[in-house]
Amino acid sequence: MPSTVQLSSLLESGEHLVTDGALATELEARGCNLDDPLWSAKVLVENPHLIRDVHRDYFSAGARIATTASYQATPQGFARRGMGGQDALELVALSVRLADEARRAHLAATPGAGALLIAGSVGPYGAYLADGSEYRGDYTLRKEEFMDFHRPRVAALVAAGADFLACETLPSFAEAEALAALMDEFGAESWFSFSLRDGAHISDGTPLTAVAGLLDANPLVAAIGVNCVPLHLVTPALAALQSATAKPLVAYPNSGETYDPVTKTWGPTTAPGEGNRDAHPVDPAAGVARWLDHGARIIGGCCRTAPTDIAAVGQALAAQR
Repeated sequence: MPSTVQLSSLLESGEHLVTDGALATELEARGCNLDDPLWSAKVLVENPHLIRDVHRDYFSAGARIATTASYQATPQGFARRGMGGQDALELVALSVRLADEARRAHLAATPGAGALLIAGSVGPYGAYLADGSEYRGDYTLRKEEFMDFHRPRVAALVAAGADFLACETLPSFAEAEALAALMDEFGAESWFSFSLRDGAHISDGTPLTAVAGLLDANPLVAAIGVNCVPLHLVTPALAALQSATAKPLVAYPNSGETYDPVTKTWGPTTAPGEGNRDAHPVDPAAGVARWLDHGARIIGGCCRTAPTDIAAVGQALAAQR
């Protein structure tokens, strides 16, 4: 069952929200082997209860939003494993039910937790390619092809009761246009968050100001922002977005390490000012104050972050109130 509260309503009431952190990182910590094109969606098939447990841990850490394990869960991706389209869409729906089960369990144990929301994750076409292109945006489809690719998963997430959709790690302006059209088609509230080439451009080179211009007038887009980006790029990216939109902003960066899409491994950060908190944050919580100053209303973590990081973000957010 979806929440009776909309994301936009919470933001309009002045709330600042903590979202969750990495799902895959926590699944790997529980022994899951995610070296697979399906990534965390693989666990929907093999060990779905572990996904529910991770959601519960993030709620316990103070997250108000659980992001479903559907980032790479598409009929096209599951077809590579010999799975039919209906079975694939049932797994997409399962990702919502698992988050809802975790929400219900947490609210039963912690009645004062407030409104908890489920974000249906809609990863980019590049995630399906499983070659790191969600960090490059170097793929081209016609608008109708993008919409045809995303439509079945979007429909399944909406039908399963996701409170809103998180169109995330988007590297492509053209794909964002197509997804915005799909949100209109389904009447689905959403946030849009992008991967970055630098602090002023998304991965395909489109200025963040142009992205804000695309989405600013759409009432179904509750927030705009960045995710799975290095910590040092968050502040300039938020500043660019803030200059072009009055919408609430969302930021959930990775841990600051550098991802190699070829080896699918993480290495040390190469960010300038490494280890200097005055130059750049060294963890998500350290950036909270300045991100709030630049319009962030939803803050969390992405790859390589954990419930402890989300708890620290919540504490830093509370300290600013």
